[in-house]
Amino acid sequence: MKNDSFVITLFQDWRTVFELNEVAMLLHETNFANLKQKLHYYVHIGVLGNPRRGIYVKKNYNPEEIACKLFKPSYLSLEYVLQQSGIIFQYTNHLTMVSYLSRRLEISGHHLLFRKIKNEILLNTEGIIRDRVGVNIASPERAFLDTLYLNKEFYADNVSSLNKEFISKLLPLYNSTALRRRVEKHFDND
Repeated sequence: MKNDSFVITLFQDWRTVFELNEVAMLLHETNFANLKQKLHYYVHIGVLGNPRRGIYVKKNYNPEEIACKLFKPSYLSLEYVLQQSGIIFQYTNHLTMVSYLSRRLEISGHHLLFRKIKNEILLNTEGIIRDRVGVNIASPERAFLDTLYLNKEFYADNVSSLNKEFISKLLPLYNSTALRRRVEKHFDND
């Protein structure tokens, strides 16, 4: 494979963030040493970025993509989703994630906050939307429940757009009487 076709193939793909194995599958490359060498060359000349070990990015990459590839399984949720959905009005510049561990990272000026949640909750995909580039994002209802579950002092500014039936369907996943009471309290005030 010519080096030019290597870069063209990567840049024609709709993804902006790649793991080494994704690049290998995309380019049908079985020689990982050769692939790493090519990737290192394109990082060195500035065509690609390498913000974390094993992660390669195009310029102007989607920070949501890299957030979902750092620690798997994980998904965008909490304040990030609630802010975008108009459930909370406070601005946050963090991409907030639910994962199997808690971490704070900064990658190329993007602040990522990972919050640990029980595996039974994390691994259940109900209310999680996955797009074609691999971004996993919670529905506003799932993000609302995740936030209330992890932060008992949480207050939502506007719950009127949330689907109460879907919340009722998701509640058993958390197996928490305290969470059920917190949800009821939010909707009693609505």
